Amino acid sequence: MNNDENTKLILREDYTTQLKNFETSFLTLVSSYGLPTQNIFVDVPERAMVFRNVDAVLYQLNMDQRSSSIYLSKFLAAAAGGLFDAALNYLWDETIQEIRKRVIQYDVGYFFDNATHEEKRKKLSGPEDIVKLDDSELIQGARNIGLISELGYKHLDYIRYMRNWASAAHPNQNQLSGLQLISWLETCIKEVISLPLSNIVIEIKQLIGNIKQNKLTPHDAKQIAPFFINLTQQQTSNLASGFSGIYTDIGTTPQTRQNIHYLLPYLWERVDEGTRQLFGVKYGKFIANNEQEKAELARQFLEIVNGVAYIPDDLKAAEIETSIQNLLSAHRNFSNFYSEPAFVRQLASLIGQAGNLPVQVRHIYVIGLVEVFLTNGNGVAWNAEPYYVELINKFSQEEAIIAMLSFSVENIASRLQFSLCQQKYKELIGLIKGKISSPAALEVLAAIETYGGPLDKMGFDSRIKQKVISMQAILG
Repeated sequence: MNNDENTKLILREDYTTQLKNFETSFLTLVSSYGLPTQNIFVDVPERAMVFRNVDAVLYQLNMDQRSSSIYLSKFLAAAAGGLFDAALNYLWDETIQEIRKRVIQYDVGYFFDNATHEEKRKKLSGPEDIVKLDDSELIQGARNIGLISELGYKHLDYIRYMRNWASAAHPNQNQLSGLQLISWLETCIKEVISLPLSNIVIEIKQLIGNIKQNKLTPHDAKQIAPFFINLTQQQTSNLASGFSGIYTDIGTTPQTRQNIHYLLPYLWERVDEGTRQLFGVKYGKFIANNEQEKAELARQFLEIVNGVAYIPDDLKAAEIETSIQNLLSAHRNFSNFYSEPAFVRQLASLIGQAGNLPVQVRHIYVIGLVEVFLTNGNGVAWNAEPYYVELINKFSQEEAIIAMLSFSVENIASRLQFSLCQQKYKELIGLIKGKISSPAALEVLAAIETYGGPLDKMGFDSRIKQKVISMQAILG
């Protein structure tokens, strides 16, 4: 064994001594300034735990990825120094930076169409605008277009929560362990930094590029159509939203619109009713905002597939959709406790005393209201809470069933990882229970109430899934 190898071995076997020596020297310096020296660093054994396991985790990165991962160097520096809260912050910075890179390399416009709501979308155009999205929008958008997996999204949402409430990003007194830190590092590497794109995601990227750059014929469209059969329901809805975003963009060329005209009928067969209805709401929003050119394009988009019937009879649906999106944006922001009340008051005034909802926005309204009622997992926006309860109390049976089944919606399931959100979901069931009279729906409700497993995994329970299928078959 040569001297370099011997030195490397000694360094890796004596983490505890080296880290303890660093801590002693540093605290002596701090003390000389008269600054506090207690409760500054995580205990040395916890730091050693990180370094005993980091080799196997970093091994999953190739050398090119390692050489550009500056925040991972800072992560290790903070971990060595015993500042785990800062290390978590650096790890999140690296993850967010990597997702932004992947979005830019994929298709920024398609990403924006699937990452945020129409009002905010107007302010987003090129790669430089990615920083205008908050972290929750970024990871949700990345999930929507397939840059991260369902499991990866759930794990990242949990790490985002910990970064917000347990890292150096904000004052807190939470204690993190070495095993937690190394586990989160592995998650971010496996689910984002080193994750290859799936074949379907690559093919969607190529299709979007083809639509924008080349001239397609009806024959080409017919040959492409079988690809749509391989898409999941979510991928189908997101691709349709991407088509709509491209079609209604004033800067889109006539040739690109013609390409979409050829392809859309094949895709439309697989688009779910909720997504179709939102395209009608989109037209209504353009009318409400006096965006006549975009409104005409949105109508043309629906006319391609004989979908004009999805346009709402009045503008109330568009106003409610805008209001719920504004509320969700406020809720997902770190300062949500202060901003939520104003937006929910606006929503409550739109809904009115009767609580009648246009069918086009029923699903997005109920799921949005469930999300804010469940809280961000850290605390209740007490000034907004009475409005949430008031609006939930106005649910019809159909709306109550949507709320009951919200555990199967991906971002709601992710919320149910957290104890406060679990408690609020049980409160939600209590609020809506009296609104459900259908025997089939009551069977599902009883199964939910007696379910003993983790709520975030309830959507995978075979007994509950079968009861939901039976209920849907009966209720239509």
